Amino acid sequence: MKSPAAAIVSLERRISRSEAAHTLTASFLGWTLDAFDFFVLVFVLPTIAAEYHRSVADVAFTITATLAMRPLGAILFGWLADRYGRRTPLMADIIFYSVIEVLSGLAPSYHVFLFLRALYGIGMGGEWGVGAALAMEAVGPKSRGFFSGLLQEGYAVGYLLAAAAYFFVFPHFGWRALFFVGGLPALLTIYIRSKVPESQAWERTRPTAHDVARAIRSNLAPLGYLVLLMTMMNFVSHGTQDLYPTFLQKQRGLDARTVATIAVIYNVGALLGGLMFGYFSDRWGRRWAMGSAVTLAALIVPFWIYPKSLAMLSAGAFMMQFMVQGAWGIVPAHLAELSPPQVRGLFSGVAYQSGVFFASFAAFGEALLAERFGYGAAMAGTAAVVMVITVIVIAFGRERFGAELSS
Repeated sequence: MKSPAAAIVSLERRISRSEAAHTLTASFLGWTLDAFDFFVLVFVLPTIAAEYHRSVADVAFTITATLAMRPLGAILFGWLADRYGRRTPLMADIIFYSVIEVLSGLAPSYHVFLFLRALYGIGMGGEWGVGAALAMEAVGPKSRGFFSGLLQEGYAVGYLLAAAAYFFVFPHFGWRALFFVGGLPALLTIYIRSKVPESQAWERTRPTAHDVARAIRSNLAPLGYLVLLMTMMNFVSHGTQDLYPTFLQKQRGLDARTVATIAVIYNVGALLGGLMFGYFSDRWGRRWAMGSAVTLAALIVPFWIYPKSLAMLSAGAFMMQFMVQGAWGIVPAHLAELSPPQVRGLFSGVAYQSGVFFASFAAFGEALLAERFGYGAAMAGTAAVVMVITVIVIAFGRERFGAELSS
């Protein structure tokens, strides 16, 4: 395989090296910073619960509210991206979620915080479909899986940055300062406006409102399958990520900095897994690579929860997210290839975020189970069940491996 730099040069003759690089960079940073704004919350669930005099499950429900509102953002910003181009909706979305993030840090009560996290979900839901469409339309089919992994693992980098902020900022300035830092992504819009070109695939298509509606109506069955696939993939992801820091704090009794250190370790694994399985998907096909990663994740469950030593626990967490995010690294390419060209931003975004909606109670449900059975048993049982189902769903799907996305 060519090096990433060489691959960018030869992605497609229709775009220049600098245009491809700027497009990929902007899409990656947009998803990275969006993920940062989401994941700062998972580190401070117990702290916020104590300040608002609520249970951890109540504050975990704000994660559910965020996830549940993401389909609305996908519909709104995805429709705008397919009708009016990718750049402007992407910039509007980034500004919106950045402002809401700062306001979350100012929330005076639990109910205000819950409302703001629901609004944040709209912004988070809008970013992925628009950014993924813009990025995947900029890369050629031979290296699309690798760059898909790179794009998707902006999610892991965002988690890494959140862990770093928790490590350095939280002990000195408290939980609210983490959300104030989350306003910085708004500056990314300056870069997008000055450096990122409009998608040439969209320029060629320029669908009307009628074209968008007709493309959706004629592809309801494929959309239904992708919603099911993304539902299971989100159960796998959120079921292994959202309450893991709380598990480390509550059940393993680890301090804030140790939790942050382990989070850094397993997110390095996530980043490497996304790149590696994305690379493999360019050779094995999308479904085979995804199914292999989820199968291996299911086998790792005991090593992820039950080790006694801190070193083995960290290694298990590393391997779990290596496999989980390895499977996720293929998602941007897989959804883009299966989406009709007239509605690529809307179709892929709605499929992804509808899956998020149907899996949005994962953290809340695990928190309720943990109150009865303990965090370890609740998380291990949930992970094992959803991973088996996910492998079956992947096996019965289809793919358009290496499809041309220029039109």
